[in-house]
Amino acid sequence: MSVSKLALSLFWRTFFLLAMLLAGGVFAWVQTFRALEAEPRALQSAQQLASLVNLTRSALLQTDGINRIAMVKTMSDEDTVKVLPREKGDRWQAYESDTFTRSIADGLRAQLGPGTVVAKSVNDQAGLWVGFNIDTDPFWLRTDLARVQPVSLEIWGPWVAIALIATILGSVGIARLINEPLRELSSAASRIREGEYDSRLDENTRTSEIREVNMGFNRMARELAKVDEDRAVMLAGISHDLRTPLARLRLEAEMSVHDEEARRNMALDIDQLDAIIDKFLDYSRPGEVMLEPVPLALLVEREINAFRNPEQIRIRAQVPGDIMVLADDTELGRVLQNLFENARRYGLSAASGMAEVEVSAERVGAFVNIRVRDHGAGVPPEKLAQLTTPFFRGDTARTAATGAGLGLAIVEKALQRMGGSLELQNAPGGGLLAIVQMRRTAA
Repeated sequence: MSVSKLALSLFWRTFFLLAMLLAGGVFAWVQTFRALEAEPRALQSAQQLASLVNLTRSALLQTDGINRIAMVKTMSDEDTVKVLPREKGDRWQAYESDTFTRSIADGLRAQLGPGTVVAKSVNDQAGLWVGFNIDTDPFWLRTDLARVQPVSLEIWGPWVAIALIATILGSVGIARLINEPLRELSSAASRIREGEYDSRLDENTRTSEIREVNMGFNRMARELAKVDEDRAVMLAGISHDLRTPLARLRLEAEMSVHDEEARRNMALDIDQLDAIIDKFLDYSRPGEVMLEPVPLALLVEREINAFRNPEQIRIRAQVPGDIMVLADDTELGRVLQNLFENARRYGLSAASGMAEVEVSAERVGAFVNIRVRDHGAGVPPEKLAQLTTPFFRGDTARTAATGAGLGLAIVEKALQRMGGSLELQNAPGGGLLAIVQMRRTAA
């Protein structure tokens, strides 16, 4: 894979882009200011020169011929402003060379008349020369070019330099602020890669986009930590729950292979092992499911019929026939199977000695709440939140039960894959109530 020779980090790329943007803004601002300053300065200079020419013309008009010559000679010896006779052989160069000088020349002609000549040199002598007439006598008025020059770069230079320095410092600060959350995200991702799932990012930052990214990253970190924890717990569960029946099966096989009761016990152990393996497979099932409208009443009836032994469990259902839920038929069936099996194991009624389960459903806005209730002893309130933890059993006295402790964990995980949720609570009057919430569709 080819790699670019010039590889910039995000910080430096952001810095250079911001610096170019701000420097371009400073340059545009300087040019705009110069353009806005040039025209008023040109008009002011033209007015001052026109006033000077008019004053000179008035002074010369008030004198007779002899005195006029003397006055012109006197004014020709001045350093700043000179008045000289204009000869026919004078060589002169037009003053207009850019927008500023053109504005001055146009201003002078507008005030002194269209015949006014404006030059920047006469007979190779530089200066601002204005040609005008007094009666029929032509004259030159000469002044220094520096009097009408625009603002020079010597004045602009320090301010432009200050602006560029401020641009660089501002670009560094802005680039650092922009990239700081990304640097933290990169660092946290590196820690996650090393297995440190407790890495957390600030979810209270003021920037909404960064806050959402941090919240999403933290959720991902929690999910990864949970997956890692579940994997470790599952491996421990496999070692714990499978080793005991296998050891018992081996002992019974060695001691009494031909004994009828031993064979029966072996068969029970094998069935138990089969069931536990099925639970592990259910819990580790991939997350992809196909959701489609499912008739809830038919699905509940199908899963009820799977429990045919009336001596262990009795299930009564009151589900309207027109309710349709958005689910995976197999996954939702597995959810109900595990809820019924959990009730069969732990929800025995003290009155009848068997599990009595009631199933109902109701529409709640855009969802359907499926309620599965048994009439057993219930669960201590402080342990309700732990019931969906893998290998946790609510009653510590029943740890010798033949289940794997994965039933409700499988239910919660399957519902998450389908966009549903599970809520467990003690029912009024006794027993455990499981509320399964699924999205509903039109019948």
